[in-house]
Amino acid sequence: MRANFVKAKAVIFTNYRGLTVAELSELRRSLRDGNFEYRIIKNTLAKIASEGTPLFGVKESFRGPVGIAISYSDPIITVKKILDYSRKNDKLKVDGAVIEGAFCAPEELKAVAEIPSRQVLLSMLAGGLQAPISKFACALNATLSKFVHALEALKQKK
Repeated sequence: MRANFVKAKAVIFTNYRGLTVAELSELRRSLRDGNFEYRIIKNTLAKIASEGTPLFGVKESFRGPVGIAISYSDPIITVKKILDYSRKNDKLKVDGAVIEGAFCAPEELKAVAEIPSRQVLLSMLAGGLQAPISKFACALNATLSKFVHALEALKQKK
């Protein structure tokens, strides 16, 4: 479990009390399509495994029935999926998360869920970087085409 905590980009703490086995299976299936997992762990083992990891500072979160969603790639997608499932099924309560080493309260997770995914942010960056270059290319092309048209008009005049 310690290796999972070290590799994790995000760990979301949930209270799963009242969920049936079928509902837990549905939650796990919804997380399985990405690089995520949902586990129910023993609190004492989780506290021991969290030593020396970014989760050590929030070991108080391991009390009562705790289920954890672990993200190994994009933490924002995991937060979105867990919050979506908790809206559909009010038995699942989100108690907080550790995202990239920083603790987030349940209220802060709603703001995190509104951030676009990594791929969307990268495409926005690429578009932002491409815009000035393409405008410059269009300006050069327009200047060149005006010059060619002027030469053609001059040629036809003579």
